[in-house]
Amino acid sequence: MTQIPYPSTIAVTGATGAQGGATARALLQDGHQVLALTRRPDSPAAIALRRLGAQVRYADFTDSSSLDTALAGATALFAVTTPFGTDVEQEVRDGLELLDAAARARLRHVVLTSAANADRDTGIPHFDSKHRIERHLATLGVPWTVIAPAAFMDQYAEEWTLRGLREGVYDRPMPAEIPLALIPTVDIGTFAALVLARPHEFAGRRIDIASDRRSGHEIATTLGAACGRDLRYVEYPTDRIEAYSPDLAAMFRYFTTVGLDVDVAGLRRDYPGVGWHTLPEWVDGRSWVLDDNPTPAGTPPHRT
Repeated sequence: MTQIPYPSTIAVTGATGAQGGATARALLQDGHQVLALTRRPDSPAAIALRRLGAQVRYADFTDSSSLDTALAGATALFAVTTPFGTDVEQEVRDGLELLDAAARARLRHVVLTSAANADRDTGIPHFDSKHRIERHLATLGVPWTVIAPAAFMDQYAEEWTLRGLREGVYDRPMPAEIPLALIPTVDIGTFAALVLARPHEFAGRRIDIASDRRSGHEIATTLGAACGRDLRYVEYPTDRIEAYSPDLAAMFRYFTTVGLDVDVAGLRRDYPGVGWHTLPEWVDGRSWVLDDNPTPAGTPPHRT
């Protein structure tokens, strides 16, 4: 397969979100032309990307004509979907619509971000929905790569975690000694940019990715050192999260009983240029001044 000419023009969905935003910034830094696709072109995140040099375009997964217009001139696509805010069936519809538009545009490469282990019949609704989208991608005749991130480190900077840290607690519905594969979104974006720049190497591959693996005790110790507090790990019943989201409850049960099988050492060996962050390295790169008068607590963390 011929490598995409450098620099290429890459469309990025979810460009104002976590994974898409990290990917757009990494691509811009590497000298690519970026088409940042979003339903909110005037949002602060979209404006920030425009200032970095991205071309911001309106796109709505439920409007195929908007996708066709948004993908015009692109040579490749970074595709991300999410069920959060809607549901898994809508996520699948969105994903299929987006990938069909990529096929119509005759893109040279599509990089789809999924979830680690999503191809293993996990029984986790938002993993299984991503695998349905993966399977559709493989039928379209478009060169593709699937990258499948582990659990996001970024969740530890979200209000759901921070409110516990203020009280001296790091809590999750998992035993403290069980390790969890982790990755920050900045590493997802850097790896995605690498894959998009080297399609001849990555086309037709599905790659689970993670930067580190840490137990609940280790996470609590790392976060406690960063925010200057002695944290105790608290395991709470999965039923507590079940009431909020059976999907997330299924995810934590899977993390506890099976876990995410990602070759962290192999990724670091094969792709050192990504600069994979350990949890302590990622934590050290952030400010951890805890506000004792926070805004109202948010919802539990999700992965996309």
